[in-house]
Amino acid sequence: MQAVTRATVDEFYRAYKTRQGTSIAPFLDDDIDWILSGPVGVMPHCGQRRGAAEVLQVFNGRFPAIFAKMNVVTPTILIDGDRVAMLGMLSAVLAKTGQNVSYRIAHFMQFRDGKIVEFRGIIDSFDAAEQILGHALDTTQDVSAERDFELLAVV
Repeated sequence: MQAVTRATVDEFYRAYKTRQGTSIAPFLDDDIDWILSGPVGVMPHCGQRRGAAEVLQVFNGRFPAIFAKMNVVTPTILIDGDRVAMLGMLSAVLAKTGQNVSYRIAHFMQFRDGKIVEFRGIIDSFDAAEQILGHALDTTQDVSAERDFELLAVV
């Protein structure tokens, strides 16, 4: 295990903010396992990607199609050997509407030889989805799925 440096992490986030594949590519291991949680139907940049080529498709196509501008503020970064945890805020301008959105994010990464081999991103997806859709989500609908889960737990 080789420890990742703060300088490498800061360089990665400078590249991440550009949303450009050419900027992010040097930080991706060829076999990276990338997961960004969130509702893929509303936020198609979310989901799992395997390999640098799939991750680069997100940065070259999906991010720019969703966000005309994007900034990430990273006030909390913890580095422990080859692992990094970041808690921050993403602010962006939606490409389709020009609306501003802002929501919390967390990233957990593992580096090897200065490249990311594992990326796990968590977003405040409920808040993000409401902002991107432009309306509150209806949470008063039938909760039968919750009831069904309780029934399964009893069995």
